[in-house]
Amino acid sequence: MAYTGGPNLPFESASKLGHINVIESEWVQSLVKEFESTDYSISASEKSGWEKAEVKDVPKLKYFWAVDGSYVTVASETKPQKEVSFVKTALISIDRTKLEKVDKEQPHPLLLQDIMTKSAVQHATVFPLRNIKTSKGSNYDTVRHIVRDSMKIDQNGLFYETLKWLVYEKWTNNYTSSPDFQCPHCDREIAGFDFNRDEKTCELCDKEVFLTDMIGFHLDMEEDSAPENVSSAYMLIMEHLMLFTIIRLLWGHSDQRFVSDTLFIKDGPLTLRSQYSKLVPKIRAFLQYAKEINRPIHIVGQEKSGVFVDHLSKLTRELDPKDRGEPMHYSVLTHEYIRKEVYRTPDLTNSYGKRTNWGEKIYLKYDPNSYMVLNVPTGSYLESNTSPKKEELIGLQRILATVPEIVSHRYTGGLFPIELANGIASMSSYPSSRILQNFLESQ
Repeated sequence: MAYTGGPNLPFESASKLGHINVIESEWVQSLVKEFESTDYSISASEKSGWEKAEVKDVPKLKYFWAVDGSYVTVASETKPQKEVSFVKTALISIDRTKLEKVDKEQPHPLLLQDIMTKSAVQHATVFPLRNIKTSKGSNYDTVRHIVRDSMKIDQNGLFYETLKWLVYEKWTNNYTSSPDFQCPHCDREIAGFDFNRDEKTCELCDKEVFLTDMIGFHLDMEEDSAPENVSSAYMLIMEHLMLFTIIRLLWGHSDQRFVSDTLFIKDGPLTLRSQYSKLVPKIRAFLQYAKEINRPIHIVGQEKSGVFVDHLSKLTRELDPKDRGEPMHYSVLTHEYIRKEVYRTPDLTNSYGKRTNWGEKIYLKYDPNSYMVLNVPTGSYLESNTSPKKEELIGLQRILATVPEIVSHRYTGGLFPIELANGIASMSSYPSSRILQNFLESQ
């Protein structure tokens, strides 16, 4: 590694001749040639599993809800530099009659604004990251309390009640305790909360812990600083809680068909990783219960970047439909396909996504220029390498029948509900980073 430069001396430039001999290797030459090539050879196994979406007589979903979030880190111009992170999430209801009037190619801005008017619920909070210490305590405790207060105070605790509804499985009469978790004070594993509890005393260190500590934000933090991924994790958790808040409210609606006639859309995969995956078994349990009593919950997540999007983009040129007007095609990705064709890894000890995913992957090509990676739940996790099958995905046919109504041609694979939710939740334009910085320094 070269030496870096200083105020009075230059940096050490890297040697341009030290690696020249290796190019004589035939293997390296082959690699360089492949790197520069624009061709991608698609195997028959990569294209397997695709089929035409037969949805002519399938009833479409009638209502739409979409959730999205964003966060931005703001640094002060003081020394030492202070950092805080603003997080914002939004849940939006889409009026189907208004959506039908929108031009898929060139949507009128006023029509989009009319759809968003009085149809969104927003949530926002702020976290200290570096070089900030309040009079109440350390960054560590400040973040813990902000997480709890933000959930409990906003919307009169509506989102916090959803957390309890999921954790304690309140959709049935067989109420449960919360998952076990690591104490934020003594770092030891402690028993979960008894049913409906908000706080308790750690049985090992006698200090107070909150239900929100069970989620595990404190595991990413140090005493006097917090990394930016605390903000991203909070955003992701709130996207889940906001989405399941409307599901919870519709679940208790007097018209029991209402919740099953709604499409719930999340920007991003249906995944919770690391310590946050403790909520995944609870989500799966609810979706499985709803499926078993014939009140299926139709949820779809869309991945807009990542390994699956990259893989699909390589395949799409050789897949149907190749002309406008042809029916859309789709492929349900099995765990074996993902391992062999997407990740190209050997057999894994655990089945793909067993701990973290509550949705399975689907490739969908709507027309020659529109393709997307979707996630759809199955309820209980299916461990077989040949799973999932199309009939195991909750409401897949109704979802496929509904997709043409919400496709946007402004972006590759765009969906109008996600575009609208992003327009409300985005922190890049509303408010801008500079406005947030001015606000921070004014305080």
